[in-house]
Amino acid sequence: MKIILIYGGQSAEHEVSILSAFSILNAVYYNYYEVQLVFITKDGEWIKGPLLTEQPASKEVLELTWAKAATDEGNFTGEVISPSLIKEENAIVFPILHGPNGEDGTIQGFLETIGMPYVGAGVLTSACAMDKITTKNLLQVAGIPQVPFVPVLKNIWKENPKKIFEQCEGSLLYPFFVKPANMGSSVGISKVENREELQMALEEAFKYDNRAVIEQGIEAREIEVAILGNEDVRTTLAGEIVKDVAFYDYNSKYVDNKITMAIPAQIPDDVQEKAQEYAKLAYTMIGGSGLSRCDFFLTNKNELFLNELNTMPGFTQFSMYPVLWESMGLQYSDLIEELIQLGLNRFEQRKNFLVNM
Repeated sequence: MKIILIYGGQSAEHEVSILSAFSILNAVYYNYYEVQLVFITKDGEWIKGPLLTEQPASKEVLELTWAKAATDEGNFTGEVISPSLIKEENAIVFPILHGPNGEDGTIQGFLETIGMPYVGAGVLTSACAMDKITTKNLLQVAGIPQVPFVPVLKNIWKENPKKIFEQCEGSLLYPFFVKPANMGSSVGISKVENREELQMALEEAFKYDNRAVIEQGIEAREIEVAILGNEDVRTTLAGEIVKDVAFYDYNSKYVDNKITMAIPAQIPDDVQEKAQEYAKLAYTMIGGSGLSRCDFFLTNKNELFLNELNTMPGFTQFSMYPVLWESMGLQYSDLIEELIQLGLNRFEQRKNFLVNM
């Protein structure tokens, strides 16, 4: 069977996707699969690369180049294709794309349209989980605790910034965290201590989306639970991001590599159980399938607040999601295999639903 590995993408998390893709290439069971590389450039062009039947020697195999014209210089290691040309029989797509245009339902909708099975959550689930405001509204309906927040629309803020500032300062206490509604990996996120910083943070957030969310900042530990399954949903014990600074931005996570993890997290048993319960409930509430990582804040009073769900979390061998499953006895290669089977099962189920309509 063929795995069509789609990576790169147009989001700010392009490089993270490449790192995840390389880890997957080194863990696939090549006695069962061959892997077709499909790279999406930052300009949105799709490049079909080599077909791999064994582990690559280096990450360079992912760095596909091409020529747009006969006069262009460079290597010819890939072919620019129309996205629909990835469709073929006896294949499944693994869209290891993080952030907008990959994790937000857009690529999932495309794959549904051309009739290809794929790894991960469906269209609506991906879109809902990617949008922080929608996620928070769904969590409220489910009764899952979260920190107080204020949603902000760019056009309303432009018309009357003072009103937005007063609304935030009237319902929240500094510090705040300001986030684009549709972004991940701490891209565009700022911690603010006053109104001047709030203004700058909103300007930064609106570089990535026309909607933002302002959250109450709290002193808390960050714990995460990995989720796996379609109807039969399983969760790991929680792991913890151990911080030596107050806030980790994108560079801290992926460039400076300052993150360390404690797995399992050193927390009371009842908190551990509650985190797993909330993670499973949130996953079910948004119609999750395949995989997700559920992130929580935990205060020194053992109050638990759900922060967000990631339907395509970082997937390097050292990322929290696969490491959490490894701690539960599910090795990285076996995790990839299980995700493939979940994707195929979901595809067959959806086909049956359509036949019965």
